Parts: sequence; structure tokens; C-alpha cells
Amino acid sequence: MDWLGSASAQHFDVGGLRGSAPAAGSATTHTARALRRARHGKGWRLRGCHDCGLFSRLPPSIPGMDCRCPRCGALLRRDWQSPLAAPLALAGAGLILCAAALTTPFMSLRLLGQVRGSTVDSGAWVFVDDGLWTLALVLTATVVLVPLLRLSLRLVVLGGLALRHPPRWLYRPLRWHGLLNAWSMLEIFLFSTLIAYTRLASLADVQLGPAIYALAILVLIMIAADMAFEPQAAWDALESRGITATPGPLPAPPRHAAPPAILACPCCHHVAHAPDGTPCPRCGTRLCHRKPASLSRCWALIAAATILYVPANLYPVMTIVTAGHSEAHTILGGIAAFVATGSWSLATVVFVASVIVPLLKLAALATMLLQIARRSSSSLRRRTKLYRLIEFVGRWSMIDVFIVSVLVALVRFGIVASITAEIGAACFGAVVVLTMLAAATFDPRLMWDAAGIGDRVPEQAVVQ
Repeated sequence: MDWLGSASAQHFDVGGLRGSAPAAGSATTHTARALRRARHGKGWRLRGCHDCGLFSRLPPSIPGMDCRCPRCGALLRRDWQSPLAAPLALAGAGLILCAAALTTPFMSLRLLGQVRGSTVDSGAWVFVDDGLWTLALVLTATVVLVPLLRLSLRLVVLGGLALRHPPRWLYRPLRWHGLLNAWSMLEIFLFSTLIAYTRLASLADVQLGPAIYALAILVLIMIAADMAFEPQAAWDALESRGITATPGPLPAPPRHAAPPAILACPCCHHVAHAPDGTPCPRCGTRLCHRKPASLSRCWALIAAATILYVPANLYPVMTIVTAGHSEAHTILGGIAAFVATGSWSLATVVFVASVIVPLLKLAALATMLLQIARRSSSSLRRRTKLYRLIEFVGRWSMIDVFIVSVLVALVRFGIVASITAEIGAACFGAVVVLTMLAAATFDPRLMWDAAGIGDRVPEQAVVQ
């Protein structure tokens, strides 16, 4: 129906585009008017949904507009007023704060006249001293290297686009940027630091250094930067200036073409009429109808994570020495310590993040794989939303590892008081990494394929 038809209408339809009815004079009204003007114009792009496989036609970019998959509700594109300028400024500010957070004192602990200080990466060096180099690698990558790389790559791409003649290789750093999103965990590290601070402050004199304030501001800036940065706008800007893996204009898929003859790039989301396995003409990523060997790889990662989950909970994650007395603590033992001190809220957070979330993630992924094998068509939209939730919350299980890293970096006073990381922490860190890899390997489009409704001819995206 025509969205202008009735003041009481709850939905509008512009050339097949559906969304909430706009209030008079609202920004959405402006968006709908722009859509009506663009209805028969050029600039509509084909986009494949990364969650259900449906191909949708997206209208030209209009500030303030969200485009969502009409079948599963996945966000396909978000348009901002300044899609390149604002993220560029935030990336520059983030790099300055990142340098400040990494080069200034983080925390210090005073105990019986002795003082020990730490920096953001001190925990990694202590992990190496304790023989847990894998944990040191995970901590360094997720807290130092990946955030630095993401900000640097974003600054290079957006700064390059601001030049009159951008370099031809600019599509490469944007492609690498997309691979790092899930592995930047500064906000989780900051939250873990606050939990560790709460535990230590009741036992000794703990001082917060300038690095922790820089880190807090950096986390806020990175959240704002991620919200303001729409990778699709950067890819479109690169394409419009001829900066693509294949020189020259990129051909649009023929109007008669349908899946699987057309493939959506998993990186830049360009839709190409090409055979399986060929490189994407826009970013160079290999095009695949579905993720290769998704089911077998996901099963293998789930099995490995399940096996390691047992020693992760049975073996101690740290050993605490107090006045010469040594006591080993498991994950559940640490939660019990919070309960004993009356910190029920912190105990609940750690219990949910470290015990419940990994279990639910493993169970949910295994259930989805079994339903694919059964070719189940029940609750597809709900299962797809559950997968998105799993991808989002799974990384927060790293809280326990980060808490241990903060504690072992500060509490090193010999037989008077010291904390040492143990093998349980390494096992638990491996569980978190393996479950994240399992979620990344799983292809949710296979759930729709198994039900016989995976690929369909192009439809119009839902515009909000």
C-alpha cells in the first residue's frame, strides 16, 4: 500500500520497502520522501544477507536510514550524516588515548610498606614468567595489538579517502579491518579491571593510575567510533573512486541472474555474478556460496572446547599465597570468594560470563547443527537471532582471564602475598577462543538452506 494513504496506518510500502509509519514532521518522514523520489531512480544496490542468505535491493544512501533484511531482520546498512568524517576524527583521538593508556602507570598496590605498580600489558609478561605463554599471547592480542591495529587501519583508510588521489592499495587495510572486529576486547578488559579492583581494595591500598582513566575514555570513544563507522560507506566510496581489487567499473549482476549464480562477498558485501572460488572484484576476498566445510569445522571446534571446558573448571586458575600459606582457586572458588565478601553482584556477573555463557554457547551451537542435520524449519528467525546473540556475548567470557591478568600483575610480594596464574586459566582462555572460532565458522544461512528456503530471488530491504 501507499504509506501516505492513511494517518492511522502502521506500515508503509515504497516499491516493496516496508517499515514503521513515520510521524508527521519527523526525520523518518524526510527519509520516506527521499525514498519516494528515489523509487524509480538509480543507485539501488543488491545485497546478500549474511545471516539468512536472502538477496535484497537497497535504496541509495539517505542519512538516518536503516536497511534490514525483510526475512530475518539483520541490519544490512546504516546511513549516517557524516559516514567518513566523524569516524576519522574518532579514530585519531582513539590512537592518542591508546598511546597514553599503554605508556602510563595503570594501577599500583601498597602492602606492608611495599609498592608494586603495573601497566596495561604487565599481566602478559607475568603470564610468560608463569609459563603460560598462550595466555600472554591472547592478552596482548586482544587488549593491545588488535585495538591498535583497528584504529590504525581505520585511520589509514579514512585518511586516504580524504586525499585527492587515494592510494590504489587502500582496499586492503579496509578488508583486514573487518577481520579484527570480534577480537578487540578493551571494554571487557576495563570491566574486568574494575572487578579486580573491587576485590583488591578490600584487602590493601590500591591506587588507580592515569592509564585507567585514559582507557575508560578510549573505550567510550571506540564505542562511539564503531557506531559511527559504516564499512559499507567506505567500500562504496572506494568503489566510486576506482580503488578496487579489479581495476575499472564493477559490473552489476544481470537482472535475470539468481542464486547460486550470484555470490555475496563475506567481506565487502559486493554481489557478483561469478563462479564459486573466484576473488571478489571489489576487495579480493574469495567468493563462496557458503562458508567452506562450515559444519565439520564447527563440530570439531565445539568438541575441542567441550573437552577443555572440564579441566578449565576443575583445575585452579590461580594460586594465592598469604603469609606463607598457599591456596588454589578454581573459577567456582573465585565466585565463592566474592559471595563470602558479600559481593553478590560481582559473583553473579562472573558466574554468568565464565560458567553459564560458555555452556549455553556450546549447547546452542550444537543444537543448531543438529537441527540442520534434521532439516528443521521451525523457529528459523528466532534461531538466527540467537546466533547473533551468541556472537555478541561469547567474547565476554574472557572476563575471568582478564581478572587473573590484573591480579597476577599486582600481587607479587613473595611469601607475604602473591598470586600466580595456573593451567586452569589457560584452559579456560582456550575454551573462549575456540567457542568464538566455532561461532565464526558456523554459517547461519545453512539453517535456512536445510529448510529449503535459503536462496531466493532479490527482494526489497526493510527501511526504517
